[in-house]
Amino acid sequence: MSPAPLPAKRRGLLLATLATALLCAAGAPSQAQEPLKIGFIGTLSGPAGALGQDEYDAFMLAIQQKGGKLGGVPVTVIREDDQLKPDLGVQAATKLIKSDHVPIITGVTFSNVMMAIHKPITDAKVFLIGSNAGPAPIAGKSCSPFFFSTSWDNDQLHEAGGQLTSDLGYKNVYVMAANYQAGRDAVSGFKRDFTGKIVNEVYTQVNQPDYSAEIAQLQASKPDAVYVFYPGGMGVNFVKQYRQAGLLGKLPLVSVSTIDGSTLPALKSLAVGAITSAPYAPNLDNPQNKQFVEAFVKAYKRQPSMYAAQSYDAASLLDSAIAKVKGDVSNASAFRSALKSADFKSVRGAFKFASNQIADGPFYRVDVVEGKNGAELKAVSPIHIQKRANFAASCPLK
Repeated sequence: MSPAPLPAKRRGLLLATLATALLCAAGAPSQAQEPLKIGFIGTLSGPAGALGQDEYDAFMLAIQQKGGKLGGVPVTVIREDDQLKPDLGVQAATKLIKSDHVPIITGVTFSNVMMAIHKPITDAKVFLIGSNAGPAPIAGKSCSPFFFSTSWDNDQLHEAGGQLTSDLGYKNVYVMAANYQAGRDAVSGFKRDFTGKIVNEVYTQVNQPDYSAEIAQLQASKPDAVYVFYPGGMGVNFVKQYRQAGLLGKLPLVSVSTIDGSTLPALKSLAVGAITSAPYAPNLDNPQNKQFVEAFVKAYKRQPSMYAAQSYDAASLLDSAIAKVKGDVSNASAFRSALKSADFKSVRGAFKFASNQIADGPFYRVDVVEGKNGAELKAVSPIHIQKRANFAASCPLK
């Protein structure tokens, strides 16, 4: 038995509904939002590779937590390894700009690479959101409206270290650093706030594996304490050899970016007793940091370092700014204004940009202590820096 035919009026209504549905379905692919491309440049291999990997992992964690989006927009991250070589950094930046056509680049682990790529990127009017390297020149006269940093300038990082060393009461200090832009900035910043006498300042080769001669030399100088800046594998080697010489626990060691979340897994209890100055520690007591540490440990089975924290902040900054411009980053003026507002919750605590668009955040005394699960970093107290280079004063940005 055949079904009764539909009335003409109802049949017409169904056909119209079907046509509308087909039209919407046909138009759906063209309405889908194209992913926003973001370039990531970092040192991801070699003795310092752990630093860049922490930056990258934290950045990707933030995106994962937001469902593959930033500011409500799907994003695609194109990763490049500069291998701590400025020329490779320039090649990576050129590829990202000219071949991949990214409007935003983030990351950048070491200052010698940042010095090489900062101008090519910002001259191309591509936004560069740094999450670690902070060479002094780009914080001052060479600043750019297209550059923002969620970390610090190098001098500021070590002004905190110099202030901490003075606060600890050390009068005669032996200073050592790697011989590159950040190392020279480190000593400059340390001198500004250290009120005692510098017994000697020694610069060693980048990625130097053996410090036995330098350690013997510093022992002979009989300082009150030793202050060092050796990021990545350099820090692992130096601290191990300092411990083997019987000095750690006997001759106070104060450091910046030497014993941190990226190197402590390799050092473990060998680093216990050292004192560090840092912009971050996993035990900072704020809601954003607590959820970040829990998520990072769950995802990567290790504690986050300051490099991870600063990169997570970079992703949070971009999330807030992209949302403000509704995903349209082509309007450089509007997007810059959105970035400057820094409308996000930092894992470091209070966060704001100075006029040169570099973070003006807190610093802490962070001790290496024996915890329930082995050696850990514990923020003890804030550091109140007395003297600042104030590079922002010579930056022409408004």
